[in-house]
Amino acid sequence: MISENSIAAVFPGQGSQRPGMGKDFFDSIPVARQTFEEASDTLGWDVAALCFSEDERLNLTEYTQPCILATEIAMFRGIQALYPFSPSVYGGHSLGEFSALVAAGVFSFPDTLRIVHERGRLMQNAVPVGVGGMAAVILNDLDVQEIRSLLSDLPVDVANENSLSQVVISGAVEALPAAEKRLSERFTDPSFRVVALRVSAPFHSRFMKAIGEPFQQVLIATASSWQPEKAAAVTSNYTGTYHRPEADAILNALVLQLSSAVRWIDNMRALSSTTKTVYEIGPGRPLRDFFKTIGVSCSSITALSAAQRLFRNADKASNL
Repeated sequence: MISENSIAAVFPGQGSQRPGMGKDFFDSIPVARQTFEEASDTLGWDVAALCFSEDERLNLTEYTQPCILATEIAMFRGIQALYPFSPSVYGGHSLGEFSALVAAGVFSFPDTLRIVHERGRLMQNAVPVGVGGMAAVILNDLDVQEIRSLLSDLPVDVANENSLSQVVISGAVEALPAAEKRLSERFTDPSFRVVALRVSAPFHSRFMKAIGEPFQQVLIATASSWQPEKAAAVTSNYTGTYHRPEADAILNALVLQLSSAVRWIDNMRALSSTTKTVYEIGPGRPLRDFFKTIGVSCSSITALSAAQRLFRNADKASNL
C-alpha cells in the first residue's frame, strides 16, 4: 500500500563515480566532512583526496567502491543535517545496496567500508584483466527472459535488469561479439543497440562465483554488529524484493548478489509500491532514468545545490 508521506532513498553503484564527488558537501556541512574523515581513519588512506582529485585509482574497483560508499553516506548525512529528511524505505543498485544498508542502520559505516573495500579487491581479482567484459543492451520493451534464452549456450549472463529498456550482459569478452550478433539478428527494432561498458571484470556473472566463499567470510566477521531487523526496509538486488530481517538471509543474499543478476526492475517496483516519492543520492544519476521507464518520478541529488533546490521547492509546496 502506498503511503503519501513515505520517502524512498536510492543509491547508484559503480560507474557513477567522478572526480570531485561530494566535495561541496565536504566543504559546507560538518557531518559530511566528518564522514569522509571517518572513512580515511577506517581505511588508512585519504578517501577525500582520492574522491576530489583526478587520481586514476578512483576507477580501480577496490578503491571505487569505498569511495562511492563514503560519498553517498556523506551526502545522505549532510542532507539529514540540513532538512527533515527521513526515508522509510531504501534501495541501491549493486554497490549502492551497501549504501542503502548503512543509511537504513543495518550495517555500521566503518564495517561497510571494510566490506566493500575487500569486495572490490575480490571482484577485481576474480578473473584476469581482459578476460571478462560487459555490455548494455538497449531496446524498447525488452524481454529479459528472451535475452537469457538467446544467450543460454554462451558464457554470458544477464548481469543487470536495469529498466524496461536496458539490461547489461556480462561474461567472457571473447563471447560478447557473438552475443551481440545473435541479439541483433533477433531484434530489428530501430531502438536496439549494444554499448560496450568500460569495466575491468565481468561483474554479476558466473565468473564471480569463485569469490563467494571468501566474501562470505568478510561478511561473517561483522555480522554480530548488524541490526537485521532494520533490513526489512531495504530492497535486495538478489531477491528483487525487501530483505528478510534475518542475519543469515541478508548474508546469503549479499554473497549471491556477486554472481547473480541485479533485479533492479523488481526493486523499483517494490519501492514504488510503498511510495511515489523517490530521491536518488549519489555522485551520478543513472537510477532516475530507470525509474522513468516504470512511470515513477525520481529526483536526483548529485550535488549540494540540487538538494537545496529540491528541498526549498518542497518547503514552498507544503506552505501553499
